[in-house]
Amino acid sequence: MEKINKVGWIGIGRMGLPMVKKILEAGFKVTIWNRTRSKAEALAKYGAEIVDAPVDLATVDVLFTMVSTGLDLEQVYFGQKGVMTGKESPQILVDCSSIGADQSAALREKLNERNSQLLAAPVSGNGKCVKAGKLSSVVSGPKSAFDAVESIIKTYSIQGVSYVGEGELARFCKIAHNVLLAVYTQNMAEITILAEKAGIPRHAFLSFINNSVMGSIFSRYKTPAFVNLDWTTTFTPHLLRKDVDLGLKEARELNVAMPVTAATREALQTHFGAAQSKDDPEAYLASDFSALLETVAKQAGITLKSENKTVPTGLETE
Repeated sequence: MEKINKVGWIGIGRMGLPMVKKILEAGFKVTIWNRTRSKAEALAKYGAEIVDAPVDLATVDVLFTMVSTGLDLEQVYFGQKGVMTGKESPQILVDCSSIGADQSAALREKLNERNSQLLAAPVSGNGKCVKAGKLSSVVSGPKSAFDAVESIIKTYSIQGVSYVGEGELARFCKIAHNVLLAVYTQNMAEITILAEKAGIPRHAFLSFINNSVMGSIFSRYKTPAFVNLDWTTTFTPHLLRKDVDLGLKEARELNVAMPVTAATREALQTHFGAAQSKDDPEAYLASDFSALLETVAKQAGITLKSENKTVPTGLETE
């Protein structure tokens, strides 16, 4: 395959914007489209070219996408003025979204009919992780396509890029990742409340955890939320529950017992019940999933208060 010269990108949100900025900083020319044009315009000063419709990206060598759902992805590919409705089409499409394996496989088949190759390339981390160089990616699809675009993926996935094989295997990895995210977050909330009820300030307990062998990038960058009750959205409880359900579905089909995941799913459901006591349940459930801490605290008879502490996140360039 010839050298990749023209890069396209669709989806300039909390993740897409810093990821595209990393690609631009690495010296690649990037042409972008976003449903809300004003969000895309923030990248113009860094050298990005903005187009009016997805079909205007049909001539790029490789097209990256970071959208919300499988339906959104199908729309930008094959909907009105979609990328694949033009006379030409990108050689390689790299989707960084979190969508189901079935949806991905169906889109892969349609793209193959146009002689375009799809790489599933979901990521681990949020927008702050991108900026701090802590984002990682898992990729599956044709190896030749991966080899051609690996250098581009590495510009925003500085923490690491893992190629796991053909087809939709990366989608399975992402589902497994988010199952672990749910289990980790629920248990992190439980032990934090346990420590608080014993009389230990949250910031002090989490400092110990973060400096121990059990600390992680995730525990460090979620510590400010737990300490100061900042539920600014990075990932919603609805999306987390959806991914846990997907994980349990795959486990049933593959005959894998996941009792801890099943228990976490029920614990997660209690958060949805607790939300009904809020003035605006839907708005509360649209906030960050780390608000699970409040539900665990309520069950323990604790009313949480912000500790108003400045705590390190591990994201040094934040």
